[in-house]
Parts: sequence; structure tokens; C-alpha cells
Amino acid sequence: MKITVLDRCTVTTGDVSLDEINTLGDVRFYDVVEPSLLIETIGDSDAVICNKAKITDEIMSACKNLKYVGLFATGYNNIDIDAARLHGVTVCNVPGYSTDSVAQQVFAMILHFATSSDAYNASVARGDWANSRTFSYLAYPITELAGKTLGIFGFGTIGKKVAEIGQAFGMKIIAVAHKPTYYTNVEFVDTDALFARSDYLTLHCPLTEETKHIVNHDTMKMMKTDAVIINTGRGALIDSKALVHALKHGHIGGIGMDVYEEESKYFFSDWSTDIMTDDVLARLLTFPNVIITGHQAFLTTNALKNLADTTLENIRAFGAGEELVNEVK
Repeated sequence: MKITVLDRCTVTTGDVSLDEINTLGDVRFYDVVEPSLLIETIGDSDAVICNKAKITDEIMSACKNLKYVGLFATGYNNIDIDAARLHGVTVCNVPGYSTDSVAQQVFAMILHFATSSDAYNASVARGDWANSRTFSYLAYPITELAGKTLGIFGFGTIGKKVAEIGQAFGMKIIAVAHKPTYYTNVEFVDTDALFARSDYLTLHCPLTEETKHIVNHDTMKMMKTDAVIINTGRGALIDSKALVHALKHGHIGGIGMDVYEEESKYFFSDWSTDIMTDDVLARLLTFPNVIITGHQAFLTTNALKNLADTTLENIRAFGAGEELVNEVK
């Protein structure tokens, strides 16, 4: 089996080994490949493994031997699934590999806002503590999470993990779920109630036509003015222009973003542009109550090891003609 591995640099810098893939056939590794060169790069390969490279109908039509696309990812928006069915190409993803990693990032962001630790660290470095007349100077507000309401939009694997951690902090958990069901100490509510009641609102739903821009002018106006939004899901769940307006006018207390609505325009697509030239992103970065971490919530070494192991098992099972656990139907 001829295998082309794309986007290697998005999964490992050498700390996570992909060497076992070499046992499955004739393997070629690439880092990020310019979109216009993908057909030439894939060539007569039987299988492709990628992260965010777009595998389109045009590519599948041109690469006649291609029968398998494996993803170094859970999301598969970059694969034309309808075209894959038409061309008889099997697609496998890796669900659940980064649950703990992403949930950890959610609370890193929540605690950033609750504790003002970054602000205190900078203050101490400036000499404010040393020049204070008391050892405990009240420079910035600090709030406890206990008793606060944590709203979770999307109650899949990650949403459940976030709820579990929130409960450990003593938070009240409310959630919106596609199929609400009983879950210990979680109150399922409608979307309006979620936005209106949450002190911290975290997004964990898939990006669909229904959920695109679920955070918008109207829903942010429902929120408490000191409420904080956390997005480690998909960038387009938030209308970024509406977000700038809400921050400017004090409709929300802050936001922690690991993803950005327009990032796909700047990575793996139009190589002539730079994300830092994006006007909306530039405006977001001017607000002191905004943190943006650059799509790395899933990048713990533990999560990437899980990702590599499952990706390997998926393509091994395909090559052996075994039942596929993670096939995208």
C-alpha cells in the first residue's frame, strides 16, 4: 500500500513518533503542502493521512488509486464526504483523543479570568508588590468558581468532561444538548436560558448550519455583562464581528478563544495572506479581556500520542480488511 502522510508538522515535532506507519507500506511524509500541489504530491497513493489539508472531489477524481483518507483529527470538514462516497474512498477520523486536553484548556481560560493571575504576575514584576504598604494588595478582582453557573453548549464527550470538572469546583452546571437526557447534577435548558444564566459559557458543539454564529448580537445581549465565553470548538460558532461590537459596548465580560472564525482562510488555503492582517482579529487583540491561544487546546503530548496510535490502527485495519471502528459514514 502506498501511503502519503500530509501535515506531519501539525502532529509532531519529533516528540510523538509516527514511525510505525512505515510498517504498513511504502510511506512518504510531508509537512504542509500548498493546495495547488496536493494532486501531484498524492499521485498514485492508495491512502492519504492528513490533518487540515483539503481533500476535494477534484483531488479524488485525479488520484485514481486513492481508496482511503485518514484524519489526524476528529473534525472532517476538510474532506468532501459526498465525493468520497461517490469515488468509493473510505474516510476515518479519530474521535475522543483530546477530551482531557481540551477540557483542561477550558479551565485554564476560566481560571485566567477568575483569578487575574496574569495581571498579578505582571504587577509583581513591575515592583507593585514590593512597593505596597501591605503584603496582600488588592490590585485586581479575584472570584471563586464555587457557586458560579457554568453553561455548556453541546453535551458530547468533551462537554461531559467539562461538566465533571466544573462540578468538582462547586459550579452549577446548565447545558444545551442535541438530545437532552438525565445527567447527574446537570440541568438541561434551552438556548436562551443558557445565554441568560451563564457566568461562564463554553462551546462544545459541532459546526452546522444551525450552530453557525450561535454566539451573535442577539444572544450576547442576553448575557450578564460580566459573563465570559470560552470557545475551544469551532471558530464560526461565534460571529466575530458581533463579538467585537459586544466587547466594545460591554455586553460581555470577556472571551477565551482557541479558535477563530476565519482561520481557514489563512491556513491550508490562501498562502498569499497572513492571519495577522485580519482586521477583525486585530481589533479583538486590542481588548484586555480577550485571550487567544491559536488552536492548540488539543496539542498535549498525551493527546497527540493517542491521535497517532488511533490513526495507525485505523489504516492498519483498513489495509487488513477488518471492520473499521472510526469510519465516517
